[in-house]
Amino acid sequence: MRKFLIYSILSLSFLACKKNDEKVAETEAKEDSIKVEPTKSEADVAQLKELSPEKISQVLKLRSDTLYVTNFFATWCGPCMQEIPHFRKKMEELENKPVKFTFVSLDNKTDWATAVSDFADEYDIRENVILLDGTLLNQDFFKQNFQSWSGEAIPFTLIRKGDKSDETIGSMSENALDQKLNQFLK
Repeated sequence: MRKFLIYSILSLSFLACKKNDEKVAETEAKEDSIKVEPTKSEADVAQLKELSPEKISQVLKLRSDTLYVTNFFATWCGPCMQEIPHFRKKMEELENKPVKFTFVSLDNKTDWATAVSDFADEYDIRENVILLDGTLLNQDFFKQNFQSWSGEAIPFTLIRKGDKSDETIGSMSENALDQKLNQFLK
């Protein structure tokens, strides 16, 4: 009985110490934390254009001698981020040609002021980024605008000039992007 009593007292002592240590650690964490302010101003974020699905549809239906390259992406999408440097390189190469690159972000609205804004600055494409609230998209949007894409995966790239178009679901290598663009630039 005496051993049982000693073990009980020791167990309670250890438990009390553990709870006290947790409280001390929690207090230290609160005191050690600092408030991090967003790195972007409201003016920086306001420079990004938000369009409705209806406006995006109007943009996608434009027909002219200009080559339109429209990439749907999200900053959390690894394959999307892998192909962006290829697009950026082509933008520089085709700077004086009738080619328009547009990057449509499908990120959550909560990420527009941070991840999307930082992404646009990192690749110097702020003027080419459009924000689209993906929660507003439905199957009619996809049926009306695309032959093969139903919104099931990103990245998705639509390349079009006049009545000719090419759709790519999934990430493109630099070589694949070159080949597709060259078909339209002949």
